Amino acid sequence: MISIVGMGPGRESMMTGEAIAALDMADVIIGYTVYLELLGERFTGKEFMSTPMKQETRRCRMCYEQAALGKEVAMICSGDAGIYGMASLMFELREEYCQEGTDDPRFDIKVISGITAASSGAAELGAPINHDFCVISLSDLLTPWELIEKRLRAAAAGDFAIAIYNPSSHKRHDYLRKACDILLETVPEERACGYVRNIGRDGTETHVCTLGELRDAEVDMFTTVFVGNSTSRIIAGKLITPRGYKK
Repeated sequence: MISIVGMGPGRESMMTGEAIAALDMADVIIGYTVYLELLGERFTGKEFMSTPMKQETRRCRMCYEQAALGKEVAMICSGDAGIYGMASLMFELREEYCQEGTDDPRFDIKVISGITAASSGAAELGAPINHDFCVISLSDLLTPWELIEKRLRAAAAGDFAIAIYNPSSHKRHDYLRKACDILLETVPEERACGYVRNIGRDGTETHVCTLGELRDAEVDMFTTVFVGNSTSRIIAGKLITPRGYKK
Protein backbone atom coordinates (compact mmCIF):
# COMPACT_ATOMS: atom_id res chain seq x y z
CA MET A 1 0.00 0.00 0.00
CA ILE A 2 1.26 3.46 -0.91
CA SER A 3 -0.15 6.56 0.76
CA ILE A 4 0.49 9.90 -0.90
CA VAL A 5 0.28 12.29 2.01
CA GLY A 6 -0.37 16.01 1.85
CA MET A 7 1.44 17.32 4.92
CA GLY A 8 0.23 20.91 4.72
CA PRO A 9 2.89 23.47 5.67
CA GLY A 10 4.73 20.75 7.59
CA ARG A 11 3.83 21.47 11.20
CA GLU A 12 2.13 18.50 12.85
CA SER A 13 -0.69 20.64 14.23
CA MET A 14 -1.62 21.61 10.66
CA MET A 15 -1.74 18.03 9.35
CA THR A 16 -5.00 16.12 9.19
CA GLY A 17 -5.55 13.20 11.52
CA GLU A 18 -5.64 10.92 8.48
CA ALA A 19 -2.23 12.19 7.35
CA ILE A 20 -0.68 11.59 10.76
CA ALA A 21 -2.22 8.10 10.94
CA ALA A 22 -0.78 7.20 7.53
CA LEU A 23 2.69 8.36 8.55
CA ASP A 24 2.39 6.44 11.84
CA MET A 25 1.52 3.26 9.90
CA ALA A 26 4.28 3.64 7.32
CA ASP A 27 7.44 1.55 7.38
CA VAL A 28 9.22 4.01 5.11
CA ILE A 29 8.57 7.69 4.41
CA ILE A 30 9.80 9.07 1.08
CA GLY A 31 9.99 12.72 0.08
CA TYR A 32 12.01 15.76 -0.84
CA THR A 33 14.76 16.29 1.75
CA VAL A 34 13.39 19.60 3.07
CA TYR A 35 9.94 18.06 3.66
CA LEU A 36 11.41 15.19 5.64
CA GLU A 37 13.23 17.69 7.84
CA LEU A 38 9.92 19.41 8.59
CA LEU A 39 8.31 16.27 10.00
CA GLY A 40 9.88 16.70 13.41
CA GLU A 41 10.69 14.15 16.10
CA ARG A 42 7.47 12.14 16.01
CA PHE A 43 8.55 10.13 12.97
CA THR A 44 12.31 9.89 13.56
CA GLY A 45 12.04 6.13 14.11
CA LYS A 46 10.86 5.61 10.54
CA GLU A 47 13.05 4.78 7.59
CA PHE A 48 13.49 7.96 5.53
CA MET A 49 14.38 8.03 1.84
CA SER A 50 14.80 11.21 -0.18
CA THR A 51 16.04 12.79 -3.38
CA PRO A 52 16.94 16.40 -4.20
CA MET A 53 14.70 18.67 -6.24
CA LYS A 54 13.95 17.82 -9.88
CA GLN A 55 14.08 14.08 -9.15
CA GLU A 56 10.34 13.63 -8.65
CA THR A 57 10.10 10.61 -10.94
CA ARG A 58 12.89 8.88 -9.04
CA ARG A 59 11.07 9.45 -5.74
CA CYS A 60 7.93 7.89 -7.17
CA ARG A 61 9.84 4.85 -8.39
CA MET A 62 11.40 4.49 -4.93
CA CYS A 63 7.85 4.22 -3.55
CA TYR A 64 7.01 1.35 -5.89
CA GLU A 65 10.33 -0.37 -5.23
CA GLN A 66 9.75 -0.28 -1.46
CA ALA A 67 6.13 -1.36 -1.83
CA ALA A 68 7.30 -4.32 -3.93
CA LEU A 69 9.24 -5.46 -0.85
CA GLY A 70 5.98 -5.57 1.09
CA LYS A 71 6.50 -2.33 3.01
CA GLU A 72 3.86 0.23 3.93
CA VAL A 73 5.02 3.34 2.08
CA ALA A 74 4.16 7.01 2.58
CA MET A 75 5.15 9.63 0.01
CA ILE A 76 4.96 13.12 1.51
CA CYS A 77 4.18 16.32 -0.36
CA SER A 78 3.91 19.84 1.00
CA GLY A 79 0.41 21.27 1.01
CA ASP A 80 -1.97 18.92 -0.79
CA ALA A 81 -0.56 15.98 -2.75
CA GLY A 82 -3.06 16.54 -5.55
CA ILE A 83 -2.35 20.27 -6.00
CA TYR A 84 1.01 20.71 -7.70
CA GLY A 85 1.96 17.49 -5.90
CA MET A 86 3.04 13.96 -6.71
CA ALA A 87 -0.33 12.20 -6.84
CA SER A 88 -0.82 12.35 -10.60
CA LEU A 89 2.70 11.12 -11.39
CA MET A 90 2.29 8.17 -9.01
CA PHE A 91 -0.85 7.09 -10.88
CA GLU A 92 0.83 7.60 -14.25
CA LEU A 93 3.69 5.27 -13.28
CA ARG A 94 1.54 2.62 -11.62
CA GLU A 95 0.84 0.58 -14.75
CA GLU A 96 4.58 -0.04 -15.16
CA TYR A 97 4.59 -1.98 -11.88
CA CYS A 98 1.38 -3.95 -12.31
CA GLN A 99 1.36 -6.88 -14.70
CA GLU A 100 -1.13 -6.49 -17.52
CA GLY A 101 -4.61 -7.53 -16.45
CA THR A 102 -3.72 -7.69 -12.74
CA ASP A 103 -4.25 -5.33 -9.84
CA ASP A 104 -1.44 -5.88 -7.34
CA PRO A 105 -2.62 -4.71 -3.87
CA ARG A 106 0.96 -3.85 -2.93
CA PHE A 107 0.67 -0.96 -5.38
CA ASP A 108 -2.72 0.32 -4.27
CA ILE A 109 -2.59 4.08 -3.91
CA LYS A 110 -4.44 6.23 -1.39
CA VAL A 111 -4.27 10.01 -1.73
CA ILE A 112 -4.55 11.82 1.59
CA SER A 113 -5.40 15.48 1.28
CA GLY A 114 -3.59 18.26 3.09
CA ILE A 115 -3.95 22.00 3.60
CA THR A 116 -2.67 23.73 0.47
CA ALA A 117 -1.01 27.15 0.61
CA ALA A 118 -4.03 28.85 -0.93
CA SER A 119 -6.07 27.85 2.14
CA SER A 120 -3.46 28.26 4.86
CA GLY A 121 -2.13 31.51 3.39
CA ALA A 122 -5.64 32.89 3.00
CA ALA A 123 -6.30 32.22 6.68
CA GLU A 124 -3.22 34.23 7.61
CA LEU A 125 -4.31 37.17 5.43
CA GLY A 126 -7.98 37.17 6.36
CA ALA A 127 -10.41 35.95 3.69
CA PRO A 128 -8.97 36.76 0.25
CA ILE A 129 -10.50 33.79 -1.61
CA ASN A 130 -13.96 33.83 -0.05
CA HIS A 131 -15.58 33.93 -3.50
CA ASP A 132 -14.69 32.32 -6.86
CA PHE A 133 -10.93 32.05 -7.19
CA CYS A 134 -8.21 30.29 -9.17
CA VAL A 135 -4.70 29.09 -8.40
CA ILE A 136 -1.87 29.80 -10.85
CA SER A 137 1.78 28.78 -10.53
CA LEU A 138 4.40 31.05 -12.08
CA SER A 139 6.90 28.20 -12.38
CA ASP A 140 7.65 27.52 -16.03
CA LEU A 141 9.67 24.36 -15.40
CA LEU A 142 6.74 22.21 -16.54
CA THR A 143 4.37 24.81 -18.00
CA PRO A 144 5.33 27.15 -20.88
CA TRP A 145 5.36 30.81 -19.87
CA GLU A 146 3.04 31.60 -22.80
CA LEU A 147 0.37 29.38 -21.22
CA ILE A 148 0.89 31.00 -17.81
CA GLU A 149 0.37 34.40 -19.43
CA LYS A 150 -2.85 33.14 -21.05
CA ARG A 151 -4.16 31.90 -17.72
CA LEU A 152 -3.32 35.17 -15.94
CA ARG A 153 -5.21 37.16 -18.56
CA ALA A 154 -8.17 34.77 -18.36
CA ALA A 155 -8.27 35.08 -14.56
CA ALA A 156 -8.22 38.87 -14.81
CA ALA A 157 -10.95 38.86 -17.46
CA GLY A 158 -13.10 36.59 -15.28
CA ASP A 159 -12.61 38.81 -12.21
CA PHE A 160 -11.33 35.89 -10.18
CA ALA A 161 -9.46 36.31 -6.95
CA ILE A 162 -6.09 34.67 -7.61
CA ALA A 163 -3.70 32.68 -5.46
CA ILE A 164 -0.23 32.66 -7.04
CA TYR A 165 2.20 29.84 -6.24
CA ASN A 166 5.96 29.84 -6.96
CA PRO A 167 6.10 33.60 -7.56
CA SER A 168 9.88 33.85 -7.66
CA SER A 169 13.18 31.98 -7.50
CA HIS A 170 16.85 32.74 -8.17
CA LYS A 171 16.36 32.04 -11.87
CA ARG A 172 12.89 33.62 -12.00
CA HIS A 173 13.42 36.68 -9.83
CA ASP A 174 11.29 38.96 -12.03
CA TYR A 175 8.36 36.62 -12.70
CA LEU A 176 6.00 38.21 -10.18
CA ARG A 177 6.70 41.60 -11.74
CA LYS A 178 5.95 40.14 -15.18
CA ALA A 179 2.72 38.61 -13.86
CA CYS A 180 1.65 41.90 -12.28
CA ASP A 181 2.35 43.75 -15.54
CA ILE A 182 0.04 41.30 -17.34
CA LEU A 183 -2.70 41.81 -14.75
CA LEU A 184 -2.23 45.58 -14.86
CA GLU A 185 -3.24 45.52 -18.51
CA THR A 186 -6.86 45.30 -17.31
CA VAL A 187 -6.80 45.42 -13.50
CA PRO A 188 -6.39 48.79 -11.72
CA GLU A 189 -3.22 49.26 -9.73
CA GLU A 190 -5.31 50.01 -6.61
CA ARG A 191 -6.60 46.39 -6.54
CA ALA A 192 -6.24 44.95 -3.02
CA CYS A 193 -3.58 42.23 -2.74
CA GLY A 194 -1.41 40.49 -0.18
CA TYR A 195 1.27 37.87 0.30
CA VAL A 196 2.41 35.45 2.99
CA ARG A 197 5.87 33.99 3.52
CA ASN A 198 6.67 30.81 5.49
CA ILE A 199 3.05 29.84 6.00
CA GLY A 200 2.61 27.76 9.15
CA ARG A 201 6.32 27.79 9.90
CA ASP A 202 8.69 29.84 12.04
CA GLY A 203 8.91 33.43 10.89
CA THR A 204 5.55 33.66 9.14
CA GLU A 205 5.18 37.10 7.51
CA THR A 206 2.00 38.66 6.12
CA HIS A 207 1.67 41.78 4.00
CA VAL A 208 -1.27 43.58 2.40
CA CYS A 209 -0.76 45.98 -0.47
CA THR A 210 -2.10 47.20 -3.79
CA LEU A 211 -1.40 45.49 -7.11
CA GLY A 212 0.88 48.39 -8.01
CA GLU A 213 2.87 47.84 -4.81
CA LEU A 214 2.87 44.07 -5.27
CA ARG A 215 4.74 44.51 -8.55
CA ASP A 216 7.85 45.58 -6.63
CA ALA A 217 7.48 43.26 -3.63
CA GLU A 218 10.39 41.02 -2.59
CA VAL A 219 9.12 37.43 -2.61
CA ASP A 220 10.59 33.95 -2.87
CA MET A 221 9.56 30.32 -3.38
CA PHE A 222 8.23 30.17 0.18
CA THR A 223 5.77 33.00 -0.53
CA THR A 224 2.16 32.68 -1.67
CA VAL A 225 0.64 35.74 -3.32
CA PHE A 226 -3.03 36.75 -3.37
CA VAL A 227 -4.64 39.14 -5.83
CA GLY A 228 -8.15 40.23 -4.94
CA ASN A 229 -11.10 40.58 -7.28
CA SER A 230 -12.97 43.82 -8.00
CA THR A 231 -14.83 43.64 -4.68
CA SER A 232 -11.84 42.82 -2.47
CA ARG A 233 -10.89 45.29 0.26
CA ILE A 234 -8.37 45.68 3.02
CA ILE A 235 -10.26 45.76 6.32
CA ALA A 236 -8.47 46.17 9.66
CA GLY A 237 -5.21 45.20 7.99
CA LYS A 238 -6.66 42.02 6.43
CA LEU A 239 -7.38 41.18 2.79
CA ILE A 240 -11.09 40.41 2.42
CA THR A 241 -13.08 39.26 -0.62
CA PRO A 242 -16.80 39.54 0.25
CA ARG A 243 -19.15 36.70 -0.62
CA GLY A 244 -22.01 39.15 -1.04
CA TYR A 245 -24.11 38.30 2.01
CA LYS A 246 -24.71 41.98 2.87
CA LYS A 247 -26.59 42.38 -0.41
